[in-house]
Amino acid sequence: MASTRFFSATLVVAPLRFWRLLLALIRFRFVVCDFQVYLYGGHVTSWKNDHAEELLFLSSKDKFKQFGSLGTLDQHGFARNRVWTIDDSPPPFLTNTLNRSFVDLILKPSEDDIKIWPHSFEFRLRVALGPGGDLMLTSRIRNTNIDGKPFSFTFAYHTYFCVEVRVEGLETLDYLDNLQKKERFTEQGDALTFESEVDKVYLRTPTKIAILDHEKKRTFVLRKDGLPDAVVWNPWDKKAKAISDFGDDEYQHMLCVEAAAIEKPITLKPGEEWKGRLELSTVPSSYCSGQLDPRKVLLGS
Repeated sequence: MASTRFFSATLVVAPLRFWRLLLALIRFRFVVCDFQVYLYGGHVTSWKNDHAEELLFLSSKDKFKQFGSLGTLDQHGFARNRVWTIDDSPPPFLTNTLNRSFVDLILKPSEDDIKIWPHSFEFRLRVALGPGGDLMLTSRIRNTNIDGKPFSFTFAYHTYFCVEVRVEGLETLDYLDNLQKKERFTEQGDALTFESEVDKVYLRTPTKIAILDHEKKRTFVLRKDGLPDAVVWNPWDKKAKAISDFGDDEYQHMLCVEAAAIEKPITLKPGEEWKGRLELSTVPSSYCSGQLDPRKVLLGS
């Protein structure tokens, strides 16, 4: 793989049929890797490797989707269904200077937003491709209230992977089981495998989590900062059939693993800013031969 990459940025217009609107879709591409992001919701809808393989899961029926039902807002809050704008003059981001392929988005509250959540804020999102094709998401949220009031929020990157999987790095940790009225348990297995519906919030998780894709013999590595928790979700067969924007059998080929801050909400005073960062990469996996490469990744060797 060449050490020098070139990229092009293309702005196209794509229809979002369920809103019956035309919204901008931004695609950034190196010679070998690319990603695309919608201004609607700041949704990253594609991330491809140097073999043009799609690494993210997007349902064939997708209509575009505060964390979950926590808090007083709608499911997952409102940032996911607002139209963001391109931030032409963002403040400095302390990121790798080699990440030359990136886009900066910003979301500010509308008058209608203030009615349902009475706070002023700036939510900045940078989506970038690293030199090796890694996908990096950096979020910055600032309290811009002029009335002196603080606000609190929870946060999660809803990352859906296109995989058939086993997850390492969460064993022996405590979690809240959303299927058991958020009761707290401790994970007992050496790694997570899936044979039924799962919806868990793992608490105080490590900064690295490995997701093994058996079929493609590769491992996704999640590196996170400012996000102490992790959500693992798969609807399995019965719930998949009940979800209108999810294919009946697609649960077999996806897993949602979210870097999050849930157990302890983030509180910001006016003028304060919070930053959270998620980096996604892939490495070859030889799990099928008994060599747990992801373990070496998790331990930093």
